[in-house]
Amino acid sequence: MRLLNRYMFSQLTVCTVYALLALISLYGFFDIMGEISHVGDGSYTALKMLYYVMLLVPAHAYELMPLAVLVGALICLSQMASHSELTVIRTSGISLMSIIGMLLQFGLTFAVLTAVLGEIIVPKSGPYAEQYQLHARQNTISSGESGIWLKQGADIINIAEMLPDGTLKDITIYQHNDQFQLTQTLHADKVKVVSAHQTNKSQWHLLGVTQTQLESNKVVASHLDKLDWKILINHQLLNVLLITPEQMSINALSTYIKHLKNNHQQTTRYQLAWWRKIAYPLACMVMALVALAFTPQQNRRGNMGLKLFYGISLGLLFHFSGRLFGFTSQLYAVPTPVAAFLPTLLFLCLAIYLIRRQEKR
Repeated sequence: MRLLNRYMFSQLTVCTVYALLALISLYGFFDIMGEISHVGDGSYTALKMLYYVMLLVPAHAYELMPLAVLVGALICLSQMASHSELTVIRTSGISLMSIIGMLLQFGLTFAVLTAVLGEIIVPKSGPYAEQYQLHARQNTISSGESGIWLKQGADIINIAEMLPDGTLKDITIYQHNDQFQLTQTLHADKVKVVSAHQTNKSQWHLLGVTQTQLESNKVVASHLDKLDWKILINHQLLNVLLITPEQMSINALSTYIKHLKNNHQQTTRYQLAWWRKIAYPLACMVMALVALAFTPQQNRRGNMGLKLFYGISLGLLFHFSGRLFGFTSQLYAVPTPVAAFLPTLLFLCLAIYLIRRQEKR
């Protein structure tokens, strides 16, 4: 039994890894096609473009993992069925529940891998990839331990923190004259960004401002409750710096949801992302059961090809249904736990029904 378990696990894992590599390669090809027109912008070379595409691989792997598990398990189990291995396994006394247990162990392994990607790797690689690409194309932004640095004419702007809703915190603006001598600094505790979509520019509402003017023989400091300041930097430049909820870890989402609640702001999108962080890895286990439900029990090639097609189509349906349920949750006030878990639960029920019907036959 232990030998059989290791054999099935290794075969399922190999097929799933191949499927995941194929899907990531496909997504990578689309990424390259989308980025190739930007090569030559600033210092954005072909090598930098390829490096940026490589930085997107963890996010694609996280997104595609349940689909890869389904495709890999379908291919593996179909091959075993075509070689009569599944028939031999069943006739040797291995029960259906034992096979399901093996598949759940296999699915659990990839569920853990998905959770690691979503909690540790993607929250770091995703924002870094966007900032790397932006810095290479625009040459007007950089980031480090001291925050984000922007340059507008002779002004240099430091942003210590940027929240997902677009609010900037702890902003310092260094203003210079034509000789690039420092003439004034503005420090704001918080900045609200107001976008002018037609001109693609922004206006900042600085709150809690400390204004320091450097004159020839003295320094004059003053405090203002608020101050409007026009910024000529492209509005999209700031948008790409936003960390989307899908790129945040559970801990970061929890902290930010608490912040939104304390400020009486809408939390639906972030609560949905929080619940999806829990539900999404479990989909790997469900997809392993769906693969068993669509595994052909006969060796006829037509039957095998048709079931493979149905199974892969179902996996694609699951892949895109999560977004649909997410929009539904926000539009129709569906409870976020329901919207997050419902696609997985529906596919679990479908897998159980098909397996039971297949066993009765």
